[in-house]
Amino acid sequence: MSVPGTPRHADPAHHPSSFPASGPARPVAIDSVTLGPFATNCYIVRVEGSKGCWIIDAGYEPRELIEQVRARSLTPRAVILTHAHCDHIAGLREVLAAYPKTPVWVHRAERDWLADPELNLSTFIGVPVTAPKPDHLLDGGETLELDGSRWRVLHTPGHSPGGITLVNDAAHTAIVGDTLFNRSIGRTDFPGCDAAALVRSIRTQLYNLPPRTRVLPGHGPETTIGEEMGGNPFVPAA
Repeated sequence: MSVPGTPRHADPAHHPSSFPASGPARPVAIDSVTLGPFATNCYIVRVEGSKGCWIIDAGYEPRELIEQVRARSLTPRAVILTHAHCDHIAGLREVLAAYPKTPVWVHRAERDWLADPELNLSTFIGVPVTAPKPDHLLDGGETLELDGSRWRVLHTPGHSPGGITLVNDAAHTAIVGDTLFNRSIGRTDFPGCDAAALVRSIRTQLYNLPPRTRVLPGHGPETTIGEEMGGNPFVPAA
């Protein structure tokens, strides 16, 4: 992990990355797996030709996610959570059982949510969910590396206080969690939501990305920044 103005860690054991690849950058590959009763989009991020990967979110019933990682003979370097609502963390224990000692990353504002069913909202659906505490905390502004691919971390609160977006500028791709959807936005009627903050996150962070940027959301089909700026009925471009 590196923060602007500070040296990047040299030891990959301390951040969700491997040593950067030598030579020309290789393409980033992202596999989407839709899990559980809430149809949560979870992602396997990897670099073509490498065996390391990140798992982005771990929803209910994660067997298919684990099977896809195994089928590709990948080794998870980290589980990175876009936020800590139950539909994005319910499969975390099973993923960690399959891949012990994989570090879990989450935004600092939701550091306690994994162990608290009220905060992660699972208590309200009648089946409390808890997960192991995170290993590392994000603040936004970091740059993470996976086999030479670089991902900027944006803090995009609103749907939850610790929502993040992962942006790969070279691949023109943003993994946005539940901040922005295809012609919709994240809900703001849950405890901890902030509608004004969500609109700010979308307008000042996401809509500042190039229009061609591919948007991979936490639910539903993918879209692009340009499509949402021109057609999102909830947050049109200002």
